[in-house]
Amino acid sequence: MLYLVGLGLGDATDITVKGLEAVRRCRRVYLEAYTSVLTVGKEALEEFYGKELILADREMVEQEADSLLKEADVCDVAFLVVGDPFGATTHSDLVLRAVKLGIPYKVIHNASIMNAVGCCGLQLYNFGETVSIVFWTDTWKPESFFDKIEKNRQNGMHTLCLLDIKVKEQSLENLMKGRKIYEPPRYMSVNQAAEQLLAIIQNRRFQGEKPEITENTICVGLARVGALDEKIASGTLQQMSTVELGAPLHSLIVTGTMHPLELEMLKLFSVDSSSFENNACQRTT
Repeated sequence: MLYLVGLGLGDATDITVKGLEAVRRCRRVYLEAYTSVLTVGKEALEEFYGKELILADREMVEQEADSLLKEADVCDVAFLVVGDPFGATTHSDLVLRAVKLGIPYKVIHNASIMNAVGCCGLQLYNFGETVSIVFWTDTWKPESFFDKIEKNRQNGMHTLCLLDIKVKEQSLENLMKGRKIYEPPRYMSVNQAAEQLLAIIQNRRFQGEKPEITENTICVGLARVGALDEKIASGTLQQMSTVELGAPLHSLIVTGTMHPLELEMLKLFSVDSSSFENNACQRTT
C-alpha cells in the first residue's frame, strides 16, 4: 500500500491520528521536500513519528518515482506532504504511477493553505482561481498571474497568491555543464510579491491601460499559517511591499468585493485602519 499523508501546516503534532498510525506501520517513509516546508525540521518529525524519514526532492519524485514506489506492492510505504497531499499536481502523477504498477493507495487528508487561508476572515467560497507568483529574473518577467488576479477581481472574487519556493535549484551555468551544484534555498516574501505586482501596474499604465488592481487595492499578507507565530497583516498593496512578516512561508491575498463581515475581520489585522476607510468600503456588498 502507498499512503499519501498530509502533515498539516504547523509542526510535527499537526499530523492526524489516522496519518500517524499509517506512518508508524510503514517500512519506508518519504518526506516531500520541495513544494512546501514546515516550521520544524526533519529531525523533529522523526522524533515525534518514531520513524526515519527519507527526503524526497523534486528530482526523485518527478524522475525516479519508480524507486520511490519500489516494493510498495508487498509492504507499506508512506509519502508525507506538508499541507494536504493534493495541494500540488505532482502528487497526482505519483498516484497514477502507482495505479499503473498495480499498487493500491490511500490518501489521508489534512489542512492546507487552500482552506486555512480563511483565518484572515475572508470567506472561502468568495475566492476565485488560485495563482502562483514566481520569482522574476533579469531576463524573465512573466505577467500572466496578474491577468488572472484581475479576472478574479472583475468577478468580485478574492485571489490567493501562492509565492515561489526555490529549493535545490541549479544555476543555468551549472545546469548546462551538468554539475550537481545547487543554489541556496529562496522563499518569496509578501514584500517581493507586492513589489512585482506594483511593477506590473506601472508597466500597464505606461502602455495606456487602467489596471483593475492599483496601489490602493486591499490585500492580505500571511506568514507561517498554522504555526504558533502565525502572522497576518491587511492593508493596501503598497503597504504590503513594506510590511514585515518575518520568516517563510508567505502567501498574499488580493481582495475582490467584500461582505461587511469580511471587512470587519480584515480590520483586526490592519496595518493602518485608514486604508480601509479610504478604499475598501468602495468594494463591499
